[in-house]
Amino acid sequence: MKTKVLLLALLLVQGLSYAQSEPKFFSLGLRAGANLSQFKGNDLSLNSSEGSFQLTDNSNRVWGATGGIFMRFGRTFFIQPEIMLSQKGGRFSVFEGTSGKAEKSFKMTNIDFPVMFGVKIARFLRINAGPVAAFNLGRDGDLEEAFEDYTNEKDFDDAFRRAALGYQAGIGLDFGKLNFDLRYEGNLTDVVKLQLSNPQAQAQFDRKMNLVQATLGFAF
Repeated sequence: MKTKVLLLALLLVQGLSYAQSEPKFFSLGLRAGANLSQFKGNDLSLNSSEGSFQLTDNSNRVWGATGGIFMRFGRTFFIQPEIMLSQKGGRFSVFEGTSGKAEKSFKMTNIDFPVMFGVKIARFLRINAGPVAAFNLGRDGDLEEAFEDYTNEKDFDDAFRRAALGYQAGIGLDFGKLNFDLRYEGNLTDVVKLQLSNPQAQAQFDRKMNLVQATLGFAF
């Protein structure tokens, strides 16, 4: 009798221990970290009575902050919608006539809505990927002024798309309530598309973005 009671107690303790260690089906948390972003496209060359103007992409990336909330539904297989405020930008090399080379940059502030689909492949390791919709809230930098001054274009506001569709993919590590994510983000649609009066140059200034994102999160 004592042996049966002892065995039953042992099974109960093991069951409670497993239940406590099993991941929750739903969790809500915060994520914050940094973006290292870059914009890519074709070089832009313009010639006018005022001289020549050439813009090329710069390989240097731009740092920006990111942060927001996430919700995770599922255990081994999961879906994770997020709302993130994110800074993204780019650098360009500008050649204006005989004045030489100048560096121009700009940074956008977006609100992003990623929806990640993932699977846990080990106790602490997961992989995830999914679409992201980005909405432009504002921007700053000196690239816009360079275009307006040289091309006499006054509708540069329309160059930055109000919304863009992209994707994210990466890996994550979970240690209790703490989690770490490393992701790559790319664009499926143009982020920048300048409508120049010169039809030969218009198609040359279309830009897509890519970035590497690292964040630290906490699940409640």
